[in-house]
Amino acid sequence: MNILKEYGYQADYEAGTVARITAVHKERYEIISDHGAGYARLKTKEYYDGGQAFPTVGDFVRMQYNAQGDSLIVETLPRRTYFSRRDPLPGRGEQAVAANFDDVMILQSLNHDFNPKRLEWYLALAWQSGATPVILLTKADLTEDAGPYLMQAQEIAIGVPVHVISVATGQGMKELEAYLHTGRTVVFLGSSGVGKSSLVNALCGREVMITGGIRSGDDKGRHTTTFRQLIRLPSGAMIIDTPGMREMGMWDVSQGLNEAFSDVEQFIGQCRFRDCAHQKEPGCALRAAVESGKLDAARLESYLKLREEAEYADDKAAFLRKKQQWHKEISKLNKQMKKERRG
Repeated sequence: MNILKEYGYQADYEAGTVARITAVHKERYEIISDHGAGYARLKTKEYYDGGQAFPTVGDFVRMQYNAQGDSLIVETLPRRTYFSRRDPLPGRGEQAVAANFDDVMILQSLNHDFNPKRLEWYLALAWQSGATPVILLTKADLTEDAGPYLMQAQEIAIGVPVHVISVATGQGMKELEAYLHTGRTVVFLGSSGVGKSSLVNALCGREVMITGGIRSGDDKGRHTTTFRQLIRLPSGAMIIDTPGMREMGMWDVSQGLNEAFSDVEQFIGQCRFRDCAHQKEPGCALRAAVESGKLDAARLESYLKLREEAEYADDKAAFLRKKQQWHKEISKLNKQMKKERRG
């Protein structure tokens, strides 16, 4: 039996030399390989001296197997898809937090958690990862009419599948089977309290994750996931659930924003100035599109806000310098235009 194939690995390899990371515990990793489940650590020379990308949950790695203890991970194999953020340790740069998934299931619950702005950001993260987004509107039993929520989500996520589901009643659960079959990996993206743990338990047919419930008064959830892990379902599919989603995907979302805001993207590059910030500059194609009714003003503002947040999170110092320079250039341009009008 080819265990790794069932865990999504398709390339050729020498038996017993490749494993998949199923959980991350600081400097120790849970792995699955032809030898079964086990633990591994990084080989110092390759990772701390050799510049190898540090592995994360979902990664496929080359290893030196040790039947008597922890195996040694010597190489992180190329990733098909991944989420990343800025590494909290200085000088490390980008840090992957989940890898090699096929779909990103974006969860928003049909209570006070439903947030169109957050949905736009999650879509940008999903597209940037290289995987395919799918939207799950959870806890449908908490609303009398899911229609308005469904319509909003479909307007924001043009062409992206949107499913209304309820673990409590079973509504929409059958529709998820199309995404969950042997060898396929999905990652859950959503804030605490949207029902990720309850959904995992329902898909597994047993309790594998603690459910934290909802705090009374504000519909906010309690954080229940404390470490990154890959969970295999009875169907043979795998789910990656990871904490710290609010910090994730901030490394670079340029392509993801373009995909998530295709209605805005069609006007990019048509401005009078190549470095247009789409604020008050003359000849801005995006502002002109808003004024003519071709582009929704709220969508443009969301795009600009998310782009600014991403740039700030990526490099705060560079962002502030860029913003200061932009204000200087706009001021100079306005003075020049006033002078020309007087002349």
